Amino acid sequence: MELDALLVERCLTGDPAAWEQLVRAQHRRVYILCYRFTGRAEEAEDLTQDVFLRVFKTLKSFRAEEGHLGTWLTSLTRNLLIDHYRKTRKDRVLEPLEDQLPVLEERRAVESLADSLTRGREAGELLQAALARLSPDLREAVILRDLQEMEYREIATVLNVPEGTVKSRINRGRTELGRLLRQWKVAP
Repeated sequence: MELDALLVERCLTGDPAAWEQLVRAQHRRVYILCYRFTGRAEEAEDLTQDVFLRVFKTLKSFRAEEGHLGTWLTSLTRNLLIDHYRKTRKDRVLEPLEDQLPVLEERRAVESLADSLTRGREAGELLQAALARLSPDLREAVILRDLQEMEYREIATVLNVPEGTVKSRINRGRTELGRLLRQWKVAP
């Protein structure tokens, strides 16, 4: 935590190398969270830039004694994603995955190294589609735990809910993901 505080202090004094170090160290975490929530690379990159603009403007509100920089940054990212979700809710139209399944199954017909790489990508696409079908509460809990590998305590801090609620959301989210993947005949 001391390193976080020192890095933030250097950023606040206008040290461009410190800002670059902070962005480099945290960019991947923020981008992955944005991508997992939106499912679109370009939108995730735009949101990642928005997060770092907000970080730049609000960095003075970070309190090292209250937690890790990564936890604070995840909370900030989550808040921006919620705002984005609310703004784009009416515009969002999810293409039914059932329409995509014949194309995905056809691609699996040929066995080769290239095909196995394609299947890996398709599995990621199917997982992303299944995540998109979860409610935002379940989706963010599963993403933070299973994809961001955060501890329950950290997730509770980010989501501002009790740890028991976090565990419940993760369990319900995983159960729903499993049901969707079995329904799509992706998982046994």
